[in-house]
Amino acid sequence: MIRSTTAAEFDADRGTTEEIAVRATALGKRYRGRPFSRGGNWALRDCTFELPAGRVAALVGANGAGKTTLLSVLAGLLTPTEGSVGVGADVAPGDPGGRVAFVPQEKPVYKHFTPAEMLLLGQHLNRRWDQQRARRWLERFEIPLDRSCGKLSGGQQAQVSFALAVGSRPDVLMLDEPLANLDPLARREVMSELLVEVGESGMTVLLSTHVVAELSGVADHLLLLAHGRLLVGGDLDDLLAGHVHVVGPRAEKPPCEGTVVEARHRPHQSSFLLRMPAGASGAPVLTAPWITRPVMLEDFVLANLAATRRGALG
Repeated sequence: MIRSTTAAEFDADRGTTEEIAVRATALGKRYRGRPFSRGGNWALRDCTFELPAGRVAALVGANGAGKTTLLSVLAGLLTPTEGSVGVGADVAPGDPGGRVAFVPQEKPVYKHFTPAEMLLLGQHLNRRWDQQRARRWLERFEIPLDRSCGKLSGGQQAQVSFALAVGSRPDVLMLDEPLANLDPLARREVMSELLVEVGESGMTVLLSTHVVAELSGVADHLLLLAHGRLLVGGDLDDLLAGHVHVVGPRAEKPPCEGTVVEARHRPHQSSFLLRMPAGASGAPVLTAPWITRPVMLEDFVLANLAATRRGALG
């Protein structure tokens, strides 16, 4: 049985004392099933994690893993069936916490309102509002303020939703598939602007995405869901540093210690993704022809998700 590394294990090793922006404890959500379904369907089970403040965290998982349900529970749109959640800087267990802005996949806007009118609505609906901040986002992406939202493209409507979210000055900004309606250039620019917002405001960003490759250089924390359970959670640099690729001649086992997350075999070559033992410092020293390679984020995510499909992780 292969077991992945949890955020608690990493934090215990590092002795972190960071403020906590999001805390989930034994979080579970069950949807009512069909009349013949016993107990309903669990979309989340036993999700426990802490997200430090001021981070950009990526929520990753296969379709149906529970990402949207988790975001909806954290945002207060759904009531958890079990467990507790707190959102806001340095929340205590059971404390509902601070201000949250949530942008769902649909990026909802009023079709007959102009972006300028949407910002005016945001100003009236939010006790705390930064009009300059919201307008700056729209100007950055050249969104016409006087055209009805229904006549804007899907990507432009998404930018209006983002402007409303940042204008509300949240402690935690949650985005469900924020890049879905954007072209490649806009995706990069949005991620860059989010980093600027984090740096200027200190807010925490939690975003769900399938575009794992575009998270490099943006996300510094990872939450990996599989079948409604938290598979991996923690500081991204620590997670990647705690794993290594070992490549060499065809072999059934790796030539060093470590837990096998993924093994790939070709006629004359084998490659192993290993989780290094606790306390290990640096990559293992191997003899030729074996070599080590650093682990990339996309490889790490895909290997762990593939392992859950094989039933190897527990």
